[in-house]
Amino acid sequence: MGYSKQKQKRAALHEKLQQLRSATNSTATDSAAIIDDASKYIEELIEKVEKLNLEISNTSGGSTASSSSNPDMFTMVAVETVEKGFKINVYSVKNHHGLLISILDAFDELGLDVLDATISCSESFHLEALGGKNEIKACENINEEVIRRALLHAMQTWNEEK
Repeated sequence: MGYSKQKQKRAALHEKLQQLRSATNSTATDSAAIIDDASKYIEELIEKVEKLNLEISNTSGGSTASSSSNPDMFTMVAVETVEKGFKINVYSVKNHHGLLISILDAFDELGLDVLDATISCSESFHLEALGGKNEIKACENINEEVIRRALLHAMQTWNEEK
C-alpha cells in the first residue's frame, strides 16, 4: 500500500512538472531544468509588467501597481468586482515578514471582511482573497480603485517602516 501511494505522488509530481513545462514553453526534460526555465519565464513576465506599469504611469499620470522605490519589493495589486464583493490579488516578488498583517489591516480599515483567501508565502508572496463589505464598517465609496490604492499604500508604508 505504501508503494502505491508513493507511485501516485510521483505521478502527480510528474504531471505538475509537465503542466509547468507546457505553461512556460520549456523544452527541458528534468525537473530541475523545468523549474529553472519557469523561474526565468516568471522574471521575464515581471520585467514586462514593470515596463507596462511604467508606460501606464507615463501616459495617464496615475499610480501604478509597482513599487519602483525598491526593486526587491516589486508588487502588483489587482482588484475586480464580483458578485459577493471584490476579488483581490496581491503579489510581491519577495515574501516579507509582516506584509500579510499590513494587508489585513488595510482590509479592516476599508471595512472589508475576508470571505475566502489563498495565501502563498514561500519565496514570493501571493494573496488571492474574496473581500466582502462589512455593512457596519465599510466606507460608502468603496470601489476597485479605492481598494487597490489602499493596499498599495499599506504595502508602501509597511515597506518604509521595516
